[in-house]
Amino acid sequence: MKHTLFFILFIIFAPLVFCQENREVKNEVGLFISDLINGTYSFTYERAMGKHISVGLGFGIKADDGFIKFSGLDTDNIKTADISYTGFKITPEVRYYIHQKGNAMFTGFYFGAYTRLVNYKTDLSGIYIDSQDVSHYFLYKGDIDVNSVGFMIGYKLPVTNHLKIDFLIAGPGAGYFTFKLKDVIPPPDEFYDDLNSALEKYSFLDFLNADFQFKKTNLKEKLTLPSFRYGLSVTYSF
Repeated sequence: MKHTLFFILFIIFAPLVFCQENREVKNEVGLFISDLINGTYSFTYERAMGKHISVGLGFGIKADDGFIKFSGLDTDNIKTADISYTGFKITPEVRYYIHQKGNAMFTGFYFGAYTRLVNYKTDLSGIYIDSQDVSHYFLYKGDIDVNSVGFMIGYKLPVTNHLKIDFLIAGPGAGYFTFKLKDVIPPPDEFYDDLNSALEKYSFLDFLNADFQFKKTNLKEKLTLPSFRYGLSVTYSF
């Protein structure tokens, strides 16, 4: 019985003692500081795999606040409130650190690849003025799904033995967007031609040349658009 108990204790505590002696840590958690500006609480987990490679997983929750907001539509026929959204994002990634630091969490320059799954929900409400100058209140529930893939380059700066600052310098990629609207209080049929025209001229969508074609019988649109990642995070290894 004593031998069995000793064996169990050895199995539990031996890895801890070994890690203390070698001072090698393979796990790291982090908080994306830059995402807080947009009301998103993003957390990361990274695990060292071998001498240069690590794998990671990020998870973020978007609250209905933040400094970055989208202005509403304001045309002769359609006027809406400012657009806010909530949702979540999941980001698996793999990294290759250029400088070898042993089988522990790495620092310095890295490059890698990522994929991202995003779901956002929003409301679109406002007033539509038809060709007869009659005003109609409308309300839609919006749903946005984004599946993106891309590459990234960054630099991880050590501050202490465990604390680091991770600079994600650039992460260009391609995103596959699905926009869906659910009519709660629908306007007249002619509303959709005016909506599509307004969206084509709407801020960054016009810059991306996004061609929306919503119809009463088709409130779903798919587009392939550029995507980009960047940011600043603080991490802790253990």
